[in-house]
Amino acid sequence: MKPLGVHHVSVNVSDPDASVDFYTKVLGGTVRGDRPDFGFGGAWIDLGPTQVHLIESSVPPKMGQHFAVLYDDLDAVVAELRDRGFDVEDARIVGADRQTFVDDPDGNTVELHQLGTG
Repeated sequence: MKPLGVHHVSVNVSDPDASVDFYTKVLGGTVRGDRPDFGFGGAWIDLGPTQVHLIESSVPPKMGQHFAVLYDDLDAVVAELRDRGFDVEDARIVGADRQTFVDDPDGNTVELHQLGTG
């Protein structure tokens, strides 16, 4: 068995509209138009080749779960997020890469990641 990659991750959110704004206007994603009507709120967002599926439901407590979004200039991402009022630490080296974290409107943790700069 050899996986081809991660197709999507699902994130529970309390306010799909606020989350769509965050994942598109803040993180740079694009709303997909092919989400079926599942009978509950949500959206499908393209973040590069991977999708984030927003699901309107109870948000679980933070226990370290997160997913990472890849960027080519993490310093510019951190600066832009800070300009928008987000609390983001300086990127730190992890192995050969760099990373930092930001929370979405519901407190879901999103890692911001840059390859090969450590």
